[in-house]
Amino acid sequence: MSHNDFIYADNAATTAVLPAVADAMLPFFTEIYGNASSPYEIGRRAKSALENARAEIAHCFGCDAAEIFFTSGGTESNNWAIQSIMKQKSKESKTHIITSQIEHHSILRVCQEWEKEGGTVTYLPVDKNGLVNPADVEKSIRGNTALVSIMAANNEIGTLQPLQEIGGICRSHNVLFHTDAVQAVGHLPINPHDIPVDLFSFSAHKFHGPKGIGGLYVNRSVNLPPLLFGGEQERAKRPGTQNVAAAVGLSTALSLACQEMTERNEKIRKLRDLLIENVLKIPGSSLNGDPNQRLPGNANFCFEGIEGESLLLMMDMHNIYCSSGSACTSGATDPSHVILALGVPKDLARSSVRISLSHLNTEEDVRQIISVLEEAISRLRRLRP
Repeated sequence: MSHNDFIYADNAATTAVLPAVADAMLPFFTEIYGNASSPYEIGRRAKSALENARAEIAHCFGCDAAEIFFTSGGTESNNWAIQSIMKQKSKESKTHIITSQIEHHSILRVCQEWEKEGGTVTYLPVDKNGLVNPADVEKSIRGNTALVSIMAANNEIGTLQPLQEIGGICRSHNVLFHTDAVQAVGHLPINPHDIPVDLFSFSAHKFHGPKGIGGLYVNRSVNLPPLLFGGEQERAKRPGTQNVAAAVGLSTALSLACQEMTERNEKIRKLRDLLIENVLKIPGSSLNGDPNQRLPGNANFCFEGIEGESLLLMMDMHNIYCSSGSACTSGATDPSHVILALGVPKDLARSSVRISLSHLNTEEDVRQIISVLEEAISRLRRLRP
């Protein structure tokens, strides 16, 4: 998205709230601000708006409204899914989780905590494009496997995982399947009737909705215990006063994303392909992630002989905003665990830069990004000792 003063190309970290979304939310701050659990008129109106939002979200996913639970975002949804399932299944002596080496930290760190509690975790490797091999999932399933959690789309390299096959394998072995779909929802169709998935996480701020609201889809056949305890909200599964304004923002943003998905993606893919084609002309550049099976807006590169952080600082000086990977780990100087998992050497992995576009970006933005990148890279290489 270009404002006259900057170019925003970090849409995998967060997105701009669309004006239509902000407009839909506004009345719930200033007029219909009642607590959705209160029995009087503005409470009832808030409750009605909340349930309409839930129904609208369910409609976008082709599922039942009772299968949608509101949370504070992707991290909470991931934590809830894994912690509650494992706590429940460990009573049946099922203490094994299967995940991948390139998951978001809100999955990996929960799994590490589970290991400290005496559980076991298999971290599956990926190929050079970041793909999990479904055969590896099948080989890793044991008698005590409770859950498989493989992300739908990677937040750093944009690679899309073969969810259909992985889900099918989980079904045939009677193992629950969760997917962190935070990067995919709003950009790709996710329908639990097409993909055999038991739980999936999503977050509004990844598709032009507000921050601090997300959700967890829980298949009606799964009895998921709560992670938090308190009131009866969200059918006593997720207590706490419901954020009605944000829920309305989520459903509005998701509905728009689903209606406009085809045309948005057509535009974004064109911009992304233009970017990739030109950046790969820069000597010593390489693309990370699967060239075809990837998110529409994601482009992640490595540049020989460059520090990614220095490159980002130079981009920032030109008011172009991109990142070196996950916003949740920025500030860490270690190379990305995702890039290392692809088999990229440590030094080269330190040069990785992620440029993630949205339908609000323009061709002019992309050409500007290319030109500043070329200049910055050649300058940084000249400055090398």
